[in-house]
Amino acid sequence: MNTAYVLLRTCYADWEAASALAELRRTFGFSVKTIGQTSETVVSMGGLKVTPDLALSAFVPESADILILTGGESWTNGEVAQVSEVVRAMVTLSRPVAAICAATLALAHAGLLDDRLHTSNGKGFIGRYVSEYRGEQFYRASPAVCDRCVITANGLAPFAFAAQIFRALAPGRERDIETYEKLYSHGLLD
Repeated sequence: MNTAYVLLRTCYADWEAASALAELRRTFGFSVKTIGQTSETVVSMGGLKVTPDLALSAFVPESADILILTGGESWTNGEVAQVSEVVRAMVTLSRPVAAICAATLALAHAGLLDDRLHTSNGKGFIGRYVSEYRGEQFYRASPAVCDRCVITANGLAPFAFAAQIFRALAPGRERDIETYEKLYSHGLLD
């Protein structure tokens, strides 16, 4: 079975990856597994308590079809070396990593945004928190961007984020993805 992993940190933005995870399970048949920095319960911004399926130290990139990083203020506190190692390993394996909102900082810390098209929470956001970031010329003011196994989205674009994830994992399902985008971009049913 295909498996999507989502990394949850304290006070993660629980809504940012929710639609992507639900549709990965329901529509695309993926198993969804949670990762914590440790095996301790993680509490979201909304107060949801999640006991991770595994700690980051036990994560094996080869077992994942994708690694999703949800936003949250904890990403503004600096690099987490273990996260940098894992996201680089995923890209080396040609497996996508996806980050939304402040989680894009983790990809910048890992050097993955220095030479790829990407987006985040505004043009100056990444440089404010990641001094070694060198990808300003690759920044795009777009809801979501995918470039060579790296998916990024601004914090106001969870549905565009999800659509890019689906395209990376199920390129043959474009009709389903377009239906998803139409549904959530208008908020109306026919």
